[in-house]
Amino acid sequence: MTDYHAIDFFRDAGVVADPYPYFEHLRAQCPVQREPHHDVVMVTGYDEAVRVYNDHESFSSCTAVTGPFPGFPVPLEGDDVSDLIARHRDELPMSDQLPTLDPPTHTDHRALLMRLITPKRLKENEAAMWHLADGLLETYLEGGEGEFVSGFAGPFTLLVIADLLGVPEEDRAAFRAGLQRPQAPDPGIGSTGEDTMEHAPLEFLYGQFTTYIEERRSRPRSDVLTELAAATFPDGSQPDVADVVRVAVNLFAAGQETTVRLLGSALRVLAECPDLQRMLRGDRRRIPAFIEESLRTESPIKGDFRLSKRPVTVGGVELPAGTTVMLVNGAANRDPRQFDAPDVFDPERSNARRHLAFGRGIHSCPGAPLARAEARVAIERLLDRTTDIRISERAHGPADARRYTYVPTFILRGLTDLNLEFETTEGSDTAGGAPR
Repeated sequence: MTDYHAIDFFRDAGVVADPYPYFEHLRAQCPVQREPHHDVVMVTGYDEAVRVYNDHESFSSCTAVTGPFPGFPVPLEGDDVSDLIARHRDELPMSDQLPTLDPPTHTDHRALLMRLITPKRLKENEAAMWHLADGLLETYLEGGEGEFVSGFAGPFTLLVIADLLGVPEEDRAAFRAGLQRPQAPDPGIGSTGEDTMEHAPLEFLYGQFTTYIEERRSRPRSDVLTELAAATFPDGSQPDVADVVRVAVNLFAAGQETTVRLLGSALRVLAECPDLQRMLRGDRRRIPAFIEESLRTESPIKGDFRLSKRPVTVGGVELPAGTTVMLVNGAANRDPRQFDAPDVFDPERSNARRHLAFGRGIHSCPGAPLARAEARVAIERLLDRTTDIRISERAHGPADARRYTYVPTFILRGLTDLNLEFETTEGSDTAGGAPR
């Protein structure tokens, strides 16, 4: 029998491959349960997580991506720690990134981001996705087998966001070289290891976009980067170059990482289930529902953190000011009070879209429409250009004894690699841009 009390979720590598029994154990004790190793309150219930997501008055997002590590710079004492958070938040890792900001700064910076991903721009970007997918598949499908995460998902999501942000064609190869990770990635944020986190681990992107914005402000052109450089806050004031760069970098880095994990999880399910694959091949209108169930069962972000500013009660549990809370999306999405038979992958689940994979409240993922479009285009083009997709038994073992490796972090949930075999269609249509 597993001793769940002895498991250190944040450090034990053994829980990375399958965290769901641990989540179920916590929720069975109480949907709002303090774990004993790092004094983090784990919110595993759906309603309780939504309650916290929607209460930015009582909870700060300053530790959203770091949680208990490295800890707050000073002791959080008293019944209201709002002033302490305001004075010391810049000392925390990733403090300049959108997910860690609180209103009113968050309100201004999110508004700036939303000017980059307007419905018009997203529509233009989706039109480009079909061509980008086909260009990568031309190489990836050669030979009848390939590693999917680094061979297609990573390059595809990178090029899609580069197109969205208007990165010049001549610079995109440099972006791929600078950002594409090897097959065994450095886990970075939320590592289960003992390494500490750097304050700004995205130097490449900061350098590139700083150059772009400064150049476009001094010499405007008719391009997306000039629109980005000219964007203003809601009150009409012009942001500093650094503020614009942070928004672009956050979209680029966060959007790519999470969508890669979504694509990996979705293709694993597709390749493992021939009947499901046949169903989607026969009716592409079912793909969006399949994507939502993929997001529900394998949320690319295991959870987000919050820090209570003042005493607050969640799910009947009193939390003092200064409490670190983890909103465990991966557990809330399998809460049986919200989802019937939550551990079953049901592509026809009527309420799958209620999942918390994209969060809730003021920090709900602004790139959710982009991620959904990327996944739909990628899956549709893969189905267009293959007649069968299978898991490589040479790489992952037989069907009754699969071996998968997951990114070793307590934040991200996703495969490090996914080796597929496939049969391609004869004379595949590579024109792109023509969804069924």
